[in-house]
Amino acid sequence: MRLINRHPDRGGRLLLILLPFALLLFAYFTGSAARLTDNPNDKLLPSASQMADAIDRLAFTEDKRSGKYLFWQDSAASLARLGMGIGIAALVGLCLGIAAGILPLFRAPLSPLLTVLSMVPPLAILPILFIVFGLGELSKVMLIVIGITPVLARDLEQRAREIPQEILIKAQTLGASTWTLILRVVLPQLLPRLLIALRLVLGSAWLFLIAAEAIAATDGLGYRIFLVRRYMAMDVILPYVVWITLLAWLMDLGLRQTTRLLFPWYEGAKA
Repeated sequence: MRLINRHPDRGGRLLLILLPFALLLFAYFTGSAARLTDNPNDKLLPSASQMADAIDRLAFTEDKRSGKYLFWQDSAASLARLGMGIGIAALVGLCLGIAAGILPLFRAPLSPLLTVLSMVPPLAILPILFIVFGLGELSKVMLIVIGITPVLARDLEQRAREIPQEILIKAQTLGASTWTLILRVVLPQLLPRLLIALRLVLGSAWLFLIAAEAIAATDGLGYRIFLVRRYMAMDVILPYVVWITLLAWLMDLGLRQTTRLLFPWYEGAKA
């Protein structure tokens, strides 16, 4: 049998999923044990016990200065900023995508503008955002919005253009107005694609958030990572990176399950 036609069973698939993670952990802890044997004070590859102690100190022990649990405070601050940025970007991107994809009068100016804006490196304008919006929460949220909105809008614009013209014409012959077309025909087609597009830009949204927190913040996951880097506190940095990855994966899983639940008919719902 050709390799392209071989499919693993359920147990084999689970094993293949876990195998690369197990190999990575084995390689890391083998290297960590070797370095710590040579130098017990080595900070580059902390052991599992060292990372557990760091997390216990940050997540389950009150900070002496603030009286708060720093790990959970950082997580809440970052998730609040990320949620606000993604929510605003989704709403604005949906509106721009519909306007550029369905309405010819808006398509002419919006489509080239969205193309150009999507090419602007968001991190390059971060200093401008700090100057315009200050060093508070707004600049961090706006970086996420500016970073992912053009990408979302262009994706939704393309999906809107793919809606068969026959459907729009039939709706108009039945007396549908522009708003009725948008609300009853276009919007149901774009909402599942919006959820899928959000999954695709999650990584970028986290990148912009961490960058903004690293430069100007007093809390947050990115702030903590860049705060302790000067002490080479890898026992804090590595668990934080793993936690960010887990949060991003859970968000991706939530969006995927929401798409399957609300739009099982959509061809990309199982992607």
